[in-house]
Amino acid sequence: MFGFKSYLRFLKPNSCSRRQLFSTQTPLQSAGPMASLLKTRSVIRFKGPETIKFLQGLVTNDVRSLDDPQPAGENNTTPNMPAAVAPPVYAAMLTPQGRFLYDFFLYRAPRTDEKLDRTGSGPGPDPGELEIYADVEGSVLDELLATLKRYRLRSKVDIESVAEDFCCWQRFGGNITEDSSSSSQYESEANSIGWGGTVDQSGVSSSQGNGLGWHWNKDPRLSCLGYRAIFPSNTTPPLVEADKETDEGNYLLWRLEKGVAEGPTEIAKGEAIPLEYNLAGLNAISFDKGCYIGQELIARTHHRGVIRKRLIPLRFFDQNGKEVEQKISPGSEVIERESRKKVGTVTTALGSRGFGLLRLDEAFKGKDSLSVKGCDDVSVETVRPEWWPSEWFLSNEDRSAAA
Repeated sequence: MFGFKSYLRFLKPNSCSRRQLFSTQTPLQSAGPMASLLKTRSVIRFKGPETIKFLQGLVTNDVRSLDDPQPAGENNTTPNMPAAVAPPVYAAMLTPQGRFLYDFFLYRAPRTDEKLDRTGSGPGPDPGELEIYADVEGSVLDELLATLKRYRLRSKVDIESVAEDFCCWQRFGGNITEDSSSSSQYESEANSIGWGGTVDQSGVSSSQGNGLGWHWNKDPRLSCLGYRAIFPSNTTPPLVEADKETDEGNYLLWRLEKGVAEGPTEIAKGEAIPLEYNLAGLNAISFDKGCYIGQELIARTHHRGVIRKRLIPLRFFDQNGKEVEQKISPGSEVIERESRKKVGTVTTALGSRGFGLLRLDEAFKGKDSLSVKGCDDVSVETVRPEWWPSEWFLSNEDRSAAA
C-alpha cells in the first residue's frame, strides 16, 4: 500500500514554480490540458522473433494486435506519418494463483517500413525485427526484469531496460478528455506533430528532433484519462509547452478522482485480485485470448459473475462537511458508523482523496454512513466513477435473474 508521503508537499503549491501543484480541493477539471513526465515509470524493450508469442502467454490481455497494424486512415498525409498503426495495449502480469504482480503499457515501436518517408511518397527501408516497448513501474524494474527473464526460458526474445533512453508521459485534463470536439482536434494535432507535422508551431522543434516517430496515443484504459506515450529522453514531447507541464502528483490526483489505480504501489503486489481492482473495466483483460499465467482464477471469477468488493474512490470529510487533508493513511479500516462493522480498507491516501477496497453491498449507503476506525470525526464518502458499467451494481440475486 502506498501513502505517497513524498507527494504531500504537492498540497502546498509553490507560486514561484511554473509546474504548479494543485491541492486536492482544487478542481483539476478546470485547470485545462496538462502533461506530466512520469518519473515513477520506466521503459523496457522486448526484441526478437518470438516476442509476441512470449508476451501472449504471459500477460492478461491479447497482444496480437501489436503485430497486426491497421491502415491509419485518409488524413495521414503528413511526411513521416505512419501508414499503419497498432494502438497500445494495457495488460497485467499475475502470479500462478491469479494475483496481481505488474502492469504494462505495451507499444509497438515505430518502424520505418510503416511510415511515409520525408517526401510523403512511400515507406522507408526494411526496419528489421519487431520491437515492443513497455511502460512499467520504475520501483520494481530490476525485479521485473529478473522475473521476465526467468519465464523466458528458450524463447527467442531479448529483454532489456531502456530507461536511460526513453521516458513515459501522460497528457490529461478536462479540455482534452471530456469535450468530444476539442478531443478530436487534439488527437489530430497530436498525431500530426508526433510524426513531423506542423499543425501546432509550439511542437515543431520537438517533432523535428524526434526521428523515431514516437507520438501520443489515446490511453488504452479509458478516454477520460487522456493520452499516454513513450518519448526519447532527450526530447520534449509535442504539444507540451513549459507552462503546461505539471508535476506527476497532479496526474495521481486526476486518477484518484477517476478511480483508476496504477502499478504495484497502488495495486497490492502478490495480493490484489485483478477483477476487484477493476482491471476488466480498464481494458486490461481478455477473456477469450487463451492461456496465460494466473488465468484460472480470473476466468472462474469472471464466469461466476460475483465480485463482492471493488476499488472505489474515496473522499474524507470532518463533521462540518469540510474536506480533511492528510489525516487518513493507507491501511485504515473503513467501518459502518452505526454497526461498527468493517466495510473495507483504505489502500491509497493523498490529502482528502483516496482509494478503498470496499464491499459493494455496504459502500454506497450515503455520505455519513461510513467512517474510519479510530477517527470517528471523519466521514468517508464513496464516489461512483462515471465509467463504471451499471451491472457492477446489481446484487447477486439480480445478476443471476438477468442471466
